[in-house]
Amino acid sequence: MLSRGQIIFAIVFFVAFVIAITWAYTKDKQGNRAFFKGSYKVLLFIVLVFFLLFGIVKMKHWMF
Repeated sequence: MLSRGQIIFAIVFFVAFVIAITWAYTKDKQGNRAFFKGSYKVLLFIVLVFFLLFGIVKMKHWMF
């Protein structure tokens, strides 16, 4: 069981963490556009490879 102080600490920590993450994200928002331009292509390629491997394994099990 958690004490009242631990619960208060957890709530304050969570609120401070969310505020810090939001502040850091808004601060880096402009830089992310420049550095990660076209990164969706890499994500699409990884997803495509995953589905190809999944399909190959399913076909292998289906054939044998």
